Formats: sequence, structure tokens, C-alpha cells
Amino acid sequence: MKNVFRLMAIVAVASLSLTSCNCFKKMAKNQDEVKVTCTPDVLTLNNGKVEADITVVFPAEYYNKKAVLKVTPIMVFEGGIVEGATKYFQGGKVKENYTVIDKKLGGEYTQHVEFPYDARMAQSELKVLVEVKCPKGKCKDYTLVNANTGALPTKAEKAALAAGGAQAEAVKVEFAYPIAKGVNTLQGDLDYASAMSNTANNYKNVTTVVTKADILYAINSSNVSKKAANSEDLKAFKENVVANQANDRASQKLYVNGYASPDGPEKFNDKLSSARSKSGHKAAQKLLKDTGMELDAASYGEDWEGFKELVAASDIEDKDLILQVLSRYDSSTQRESEIKNMSAVFTELKKEILPKLRRAQLINSTDIKGKTNDEMAALINEGRLEELTNEELLYMAESVLADAKAKVAVLEYTAKKFNDARAYNNLGVVLAQLGDKAKALTAFEKAAQLGLNNNEINSNLALANLANGNVAKAQQFAAAADAKTKSLISAAQGSYSAAAATLEGYNAAIASTLNNDLSAAKKAIAAETTAKADYLRAVIASKEGDLETAKAQLKSAIAKDATLAAKAAKDVNLANLFASGFKL
Repeated sequence: MKNVFRLMAIVAVASLSLTSCNCFKKMAKNQDEVKVTCTPDVLTLNNGKVEADITVVFPAEYYNKKAVLKVTPIMVFEGGIVEGATKYFQGGKVKENYTVIDKKLGGEYTQHVEFPYDARMAQSELKVLVEVKCPKGKCKDYTLVNANTGALPTKAEKAALAAGGAQAEAVKVEFAYPIAKGVNTLQGDLDYASAMSNTANNYKNVTTVVTKADILYAINSSNVSKKAANSEDLKAFKENVVANQANDRASQKLYVNGYASPDGPEKFNDKLSSARSKSGHKAAQKLLKDTGMELDAASYGEDWEGFKELVAASDIEDKDLILQVLSRYDSSTQRESEIKNMSAVFTELKKEILPKLRRAQLINSTDIKGKTNDEMAALINEGRLEELTNEELLYMAESVLADAKAKVAVLEYTAKKFNDARAYNNLGVVLAQLGDKAKALTAFEKAAQLGLNNNEINSNLALANLANGNVAKAQQFAAAADAKTKSLISAAQGSYSAAAATLEGYNAAIASTLNNDLSAAKKAIAAETTAKADYLRAVIASKEGDLETAKAQLKSAIAKDATLAAKAAKDVNLANLFASGFKL
């Protein structure tokens, strides 16, 4: 509801006492009909600005034809004042290009005022300075009027105004007429950090390492030659098995798989691969007898998959044609027939590819368990971060460490050491949660510079810019951001109804409160028990006039977070609570 003031009544009273400003003498007539309204009646932070519309309605037969009125809105707060755009009004006989107020008809005007938000404005007043000018008398130049008393500046006050600085500001504050008090900063309580997302790491507690070695056979043979049994490939395989046995984090599974090259009759090759599996298993057991390890054996017939891999990796002419045959036909017989028809190619295959497929393949699948969470935490606590991998550090910061400062230390280290975009992104999330909005934005920007380009980083960049008051910049990332981020951008732009419909929890409650849907706001945070949720419930109750609930919720909020006491003392949404005599 709009507050109605009798500002011009004050101006009129002033005119009665300012005999030297004679063009204002007759403006006292019908003074009670001059009305000033402010919309909104409680100033509200929106999109980093405080805006209002001041509307004045002049009655008929009021405004002096020779008078000029200069009105300047100001925001007054601890530490100074900020002046807004000035509006001029003139009578019909004034030879200027200002807004004309008709003597006979009167007039109405609306002055839009806008101020960049300053944190000090939470506890502030919107006032207007009034200056008058007449063609004769002492007010030939614009003269500041005390809009509260009607008095002209004293000699001392004139000197203070001439001196400028704090002295002049003090006089202006005293002379200005109050329009609205306080700024509703609830929009600034939107929790952007809670909507930010980490980039996933690739940490695995168990890493599987597969080592292979081949026992090669002569064509159509399943006998393991002495050369094959003593190959360097098999020696390296055994060394790997022995090394893993010495690692108490390693768990090994050994296999022997028999294969035949895909040339010749399929039934024959099936039997041949089975025989190679058996002979290969025997040779492997002999190789590993002193390790005590056992191997499972299996046979797989013609090795078309191995054939495909070797051809794809080769420099054989027409290899693409061979691969087309493999994709076109499923039958082994058809495949072999088509390939053999390419006589020149098949000759090369017999020489370069097929011999490598006549084998028993030894496989060691080793699961290596990583460090436990406690082990990694101990290394971090001891400052031995260099003993952890990048993925381990990312994992610990995201999933294990509880202390936010410890997370920052780990992520700063791994971000710099590995120049990892994921680390910078996740660092930004933690910094935002700690309230370091500027550093969080810098971290996200670094992640983007390093090439991170996904839903998470675009959303985080938008949210970080919102937190820093850069709504227009945030909008640049909206298209690639998630739905939650888009809704928060809407809320930051004052579109509370749309935002409330899609947001959840605390942020939905703020949007609903700003949309004056207090029932929806209470429902949105019904299950939340945080300090900020209790504080918002106090605001909602205060708006509803339920001061007892407001008191209880505010006490609960401050008990959980003592810093909220200072916020409450300046919060215009709780003004009626403190006006009732409530004390912290």
C-alpha cells in the first residue's frame, strides 16, 4: 500500500515564512490537497539497484506561474549520502524547459529514482531535497529549503553548504524530507552457492590393471615350443605376477585363453583352440609354479576380434575393405571366402596378421586397492599432499573432507600442480560456500580458460556473477546453464513468480516471500532447520503480524548463527518486531 505524504504542505509552510521568496506566498492555498506517494512504500533491492517512483499531484489553482521548484532525491545512510537525478518544475511564465505545472489545472508527475545498491543502504532513508527559485527577492538563485521546518539556511548552514564535504552533507540530511525508510534486501539473501555444482573426478578405490602375454604356435599346431615357453614376453608376465604378490593391496586373477587364426575349417579351429588352451595352461603353470598361482583356462575358437584389431592397427593396403567385409558378414565361412578372394591382400595377411593369432593368451587381471580414506586424510593433515594423485585429492575434497578451509587448501594445491580445470571449478564452489564471492568467480573463470565447457561450469559462472551483482553478465551464461540457475537469474531480475514456480527449498521461499505469497514461502522451507531458514521464517511471521512467532524464530536463528543479530537489527522486514519492544 502506498504511503501518502504532505510534502508540498511543508513547502507551502516554508513559503509563508520566506517573505523574500515572494512567488511562493500564495502557494499555501489548497496545500492539503498536494499529495506525494512513493512506490514501493518499502524500498526493495532488485538487480543490484534500489528503485522507486515518487508521484506528486498538484491541485488546481496552486502553483505560482513564476515559481521554479528543484527536487533532488537522496539516499541517506551511515557514512554519507548519494544523490539521485534532479527534477525541475516551473510555472507557466517561467522561460525554461522544465516540467510545467499549470496554474489553473494543476498537474501530476512521477519521478523515477534509482541508486546503485550499497550494503550500507540496508539501514537508510530515501529523502528529497527541495530548492526554490523566484524572479525577485533572495531566492533569485536556487535556495535550499528545510523541507521539515520551512526555514531558510542560517548563516552557519550556508557556510557549511559552501564548504562541501561532510559539513554540507549534514545540512542536506537535516533539510531533506523523508519519503521511505530502509531497504528490503531479501533478494540479496538468495543462496547462489547452494545451487553450484562440482565437476566429477575419476577416482576409483579399486583400479584394475590387465597384463597380457602370448604363447605363439606354429600353424595347425598346439605344441608349445621351447622358444615360445622361454620368450621375453612370458618372463615379463611372471615378473608382473611376482611384483603384484609383494603388493598387499593387489588381488590377481590369472587366465589362459586358447585361440586359432580365422583360416581353415571352423570345426578344426575350435578343436585347435581347445588344445592350445590346454597346452598353454600347462606351460603357464610350469612358468608360475614357484608363485603358487593358479590359472583358469578357456578356448574361444577363431579369433575374429583379434584379427579385426590387428588389421585396423596395420598399414595393410585395402584394410578398410577388409574391415567392411567383417562388418557386412557374420558367418566365418563367408568372411574367410571374401578375404581369400582378395589374393594379394590375403598373402599379406598370412604373413603379417594370422601368425599372431595362433596363440594361447595369458591374462593377469589385477585389482589394486587404493589408499583408505583415513590414510589419505592423514597425508593431508601432515602436509604430504605430493604423495597423493590428482584424482585422490579431488575425491578427498569433494567426498571426505568436512572442513571447508581444508578443502580450499587441497583444491588450491591440486589446481596449481596439475593445472586442472575441474579443481578450479570445485575450488570455486567451496569459496562460494565460504562467502568469498570474488575469489569464487575468479576460480570459475580460470576453469573456463582451461577448457572446461559443460553444464556445471556455465551454471557456476552464471551463479557466481549473480552473487557478485553482475546480473547482465550472468545472463550471458543462461542458455548453457541448468534450469535451477535460469530460475535464480529470473529471481535476481525481480521475476519472483516465475522463479518461485521452479525453485525449491530456501530459494523458493525467498522468491515466494518477495512475491507476497507467504503461504507458499512457509511451505517451501517447512522441512529446513538451518539458521537462515529460521531467519526467513522470522521475516515471514513479521510480515504476517505474528510477532510471537517472529521472536521465537529469530532467537533460534541467532542461536545457530550469532552473526544474524547484526543483520536483524538493520533489516526493514523486522522493523515492526523491534518497534514492539523486542530486544536481542
